[in-house]
Amino acid sequence: MATVKEYSVEEKLASVLRLQKMDSRLDEIQVLKGELPMEVKDLEDEIEGLNTRLAHVEDEIRGIQDFIANKKTAIKDSEALMKKYEKQQDNVKNNREFEAITKEIEMQSLEIKLAEKHIKDANEEVKDKSRVLEGAKKQIADKESNLKHKKGELEKIIGETEKEEKAFRKQSDEARTKVEARLLGAYEKIRTNYRNGLAVVTISRDSCGGCFNAIPPQRQAEIRQRKKIIVCEHCGRILVDNDLDATVTI
Repeated sequence: MATVKEYSVEEKLASVLRLQKMDSRLDEIQVLKGELPMEVKDLEDEIEGLNTRLAHVEDEIRGIQDFIANKKTAIKDSEALMKKYEKQQDNVKNNREFEAITKEIEMQSLEIKLAEKHIKDANEEVKDKSRVLEGAKKQIADKESNLKHKKGELEKIIGETEKEEKAFRKQSDEARTKVEARLLGAYEKIRTNYRNGLAVVTISRDSCGGCFNAIPPQRQAEIRQRKKIIVCEHCGRILVDNDLDATVTI
């Protein structure tokens, strides 16, 4: 049966400290990118939404234009009927027929007026929607220009850091395999609790390098002895001495 190597506390601290240094370098690269990845994604989503709105307004305008065309056709039909009825008036046999035809002419006249009102209202609606359309197009143009600029910035940063980021990410993945599972779990949990991602810190000016609360001299002596893993009683970060920090390189 294979034996599992037991690591000393000092070896465990060194392995998790090395991992922290690699992850911190990766964090620095992400800070360099800043909010650009999120800003690029937000702009892409906004442009997509505006394009959807643009297509919707264009469909509405086409629908209104079809409505106007139908009303113009209806006017021509009514005018043709009026001419037909006017000719029939010349050949009526009695007043009843004359009055009936006159009513039909009046009805078609009203249909024409109603259609003309609908056309007028529809043209106003087309104007309103055209203004919305132009506004949306301008917004898209502005955002696409902004997107191009931010993408350029992001691509430049990625181009400058991609090789380094890949190397550190690979090293970070390898370093994780060398950290004891229980310690790795604690490390990951602590990292997620703090925006700066620091789970392992040194003592600086007799204080925790993470939360800057004072560390008693006796506690500092225990940390230097590396006989057990000690965490800051205030922030929960893993504490290591400066000498160990100096010997662990990446």
